[in-house]
Amino acid sequence: MLRSSRLLVVLVLGAVAPLSLSAQGPADLREVCKSLGDAKVGQWASFDVVGGGSSGGKMRLAVVGSERSSDTTLYWFEVSFEGKDPSHSGVVQILTSSLASGMASPRAVVVKWGPQPAMKLSGQMAAMMSQTGKDNTAAFDWAGKCSGAHVVGWESTAVPAGSFRTLHLTTDAGDDLWTSRDVPFGLVKTHGKQGDMALSARGTNATSSISEKPIDMPNMMMPTKP
Repeated sequence: MLRSSRLLVVLVLGAVAPLSLSAQGPADLREVCKSLGDAKVGQWASFDVVGGGSSGGKMRLAVVGSERSSDTTLYWFEVSFEGKDPSHSGVVQILTSSLASGMASPRAVVVKWGPQPAMKLSGQMAAMMSQTGKDNTAAFDWAGKCSGAHVVGWESTAVPAGSFRTLHLTTDAGDDLWTSRDVPFGLVKTHGKQGDMALSARGTNATSSISEKPIDMPNMMMPTKP
């Protein structure tokens, strides 16, 4: 995967990969985590992003489509980033069964960076990409690991999208997450080494940010840096 696209996924979700279970507030934690992995086509949440080795910008996490595979429904999760520097803008789409599955078992991955054409990897190539970028993309399954967070407590959290009653969580790595069942994907605010995010808007009418038909990437070809 492109170095920039790996950075995109890290900025989006790298700060919210909890590690060990706290004894505080287990019931509250279970209730919040229960809703975080739910996928509803059209749901989206956008965030103001600051820091993390980038000039910052706007990020959107969305569910932009679904497909049936045997008896399973797969969802297209999209992470798009619009940087203050246009060269830092891009889109990553991942076809998987849930947000919790993330890059662990993608059926397909679509990457579009800047003016380059959108490229699609499927099957073995998608799996290879997930392994190649495992250190940076493992945090995409944060919803599945939510139950491993340390609970600080319930707080009123103000972000550009409004004020929310949130459950404040921390990780062993020293990152902070404020989450709510009332917003898509549960994310309200994050603070950590990879940068800070704050919810700026949300909705239920998301469509793909990629209008062109992706080019199928040959098996031995990998995208080059822009």
